[in-house]
Amino acid sequence: MTKTTAQPEHFRQIYDAFRSPLSRFDCGRHCAPLNGGEPVCCTTRHAIPVVHKTEWQLLRSRSDLWHRYRPTDAHARRIVGDLASTCTAIECKGAAFCERDNRSLACRAFPFAPYVTREREFIGLAYYWIFEDRCWVISNLAIVEPGFVAECVAAYERMFAVDQEEFETYCEHSAAMRRVFSRRRRAIPLIARDGGFLAVKPHGGGIVPADPAKFRKHGPYRSAKAYARAVRDAGGTPPEADAL
Repeated sequence: MTKTTAQPEHFRQIYDAFRSPLSRFDCGRHCAPLNGGEPVCCTTRHAIPVVHKTEWQLLRSRSDLWHRYRPTDAHARRIVGDLASTCTAIECKGAAFCERDNRSLACRAFPFAPYVTREREFIGLAYYWIFEDRCWVISNLAIVEPGFVAECVAAYERMFAVDQEEFETYCEHSAAMRRVFSRRRRAIPLIARDGGFLAVKPHGGGIVPADPAKFRKHGPYRSAKAYARAVRDAGGTPPEADAL
């Protein structure tokens, strides 16, 4: 059987329908003071964007914002070396030059990814847990707008409809997250498809409704005092209080 994969036109349709901002806040203003003035998700020092080669075709046809990523250290070379043959790593010009209409799907969704249950049901969005100590959004899930959630879910539904391997990738990613969080004896926080919140209990304990105010906060975002101290230590300037 011939494998289907998402084509440039599919990504164009996804881009057209996935435009909503993640929140009413400019979340990059919160992590940038701890990252030399740049948002964590907009620098390959922290996050290397990976796209389908067909998505890369579309991006190249629309803008000169992106170029192929060239690894600068052993860790980055391992990441690039482990990519599937259908994918490539790319890099943009930086946050100051962002073209919102020409962001990749991964950029639009960050820090979220589809969460798929053991029963292979796509029930909502989980975050990439390796960014817990760096991404302000992960410690403040309540700020995520329902409109963003709906468009993000729809985008991946479109992707899964034409690319079964992509669905399998997120089945595996979700299973890996369950193993990691079970070892840590922690529940997985989820944003449900309807914009509500869920928690996946460790060791197969079930999926239950959750209060986002009770989700764990991480690193410098665990409290206002910890954040202010971290910003001072980094020599940065905190955002205005009304933006917190």
